[in-house]
Formats: sequence, structure tokens, C-alpha cells
Amino acid sequence: QVQLVESGGGLVQPGGSLRLSCAASGNILSIRAVGWFRQTPGNQRELVAIITTDGITNYADSVKGRFTISRGNGSNMTYLEMNNLNPEDTAVYYCRAQATLWPQDVFVWGHGTQVTVSS
Repeated sequence: QVQLVESGGGLVQPGGSLRLSCAASGNILSIRAVGWFRQTPGNQRELVAIITTDGITNYADSVKGRFTISRGNGSNMTYLEMNNLNPEDTAVYYCRAQATLWPQDVFVWGHGTQVTVSS
């Protein structure tokens, strides 16, 4: 019973920056990790970055050094700071929460936010 809403997408020029936000509600204390994924038409949804409740992060090689995932002080917000964007970063970006409903882990997805990098 977790709900996620993404925001912050839009149109940005190459080399620009965007900050995506993922707001969690519901049983947020069950969340163990939040990840950002992206998907383009005809392709699989792929991991961009993930952060656990312990603060451990993991990034796709294509975004290392450019993107930063972080959690807000209240722990209901997860951010993806995207810098030095290029057209290959254009995609729908989704956040995903991994939540533990013992003994099961469940994954909850937001509905996505469009990021377009273009001149």
C-alpha cells in the first residue's frame, strides 16, 4: 500500500540539468529502497539509479558522474539530480519502491515523467 508520484520532468537543452522528484505516500515505513528507471519506445525499462534505506547507492554506467540519487530529510521524497544531459537521456523516467510486507517484498511503480533533451 505504497503510492508513488513523479514530478520534475520537462524539456531541457543538451548540457542542462533537471531534478526529478518521487513522492511516496501510504505505508512508507515499509520501503527498503527506491530506484529510478527509464524507458524509451521499443526498449526494456532499465535501472538508472537506486538508493537503499541505508544510503547505499548504485548507478548505471551511463549516468555515473552525471546523475545523483538522494533522499529527502523526511524520507518520503527521493530525488534524481541530472546534470550534463544529452539527447540519449530522453525517456520516460519512473520511480520504483521496494517495500517489505513480510515475508514478501513488493515493487510499486509510479506513472512516470517525461524527460526530453533537445535543442
